[in-house]
Amino acid sequence: MFGIDTQELLVIAVVALIVIGPKDLPRVMRTIGHWVGRAKGVARHFRSGFDQMLREADLEEMEKKWRADNEAIMRDYPTPSLEYGNGELSGYDPIAEEIATADAATRDDTAPAAPELPFDQPVPVRKPQVELP
Repeated sequence: MFGIDTQELLVIAVVALIVIGPKDLPRVMRTIGHWVGRAKGVARHFRSGFDQMLREADLEEMEKKWRADNEAIMRDYPTPSLEYGNGELSGYDPIAEEIATADAATRDDTAPAAPELPFDQPVPVRKPQVELP
């Protein structure tokens, strides 16, 4: 601890006991402990501020790298031009093509059509077969 050996610490404690006296020694030790705690708090605050500045600088560097990578990707793989003309979409639209393919693959024309219910007549309601007591 700070390059102080056990024997040196013992000598300092004996000198403090002689100089300060046994009556005031607890109060002095409490005051020293208070100031050491405050110094540690200031050091911790300084360290956390320094770490935060490093993280922010690292984030800015990463954002620049991501932005450059994104621009390179957009340059290498441009989006197809989708222009509206005469009310129709011209150009390649991969999402619309995938939807049309999936719709055609899942369509079942052999299934019977759902029966149409007349809306002017009430729907019959079934009554329970067993009556409760």
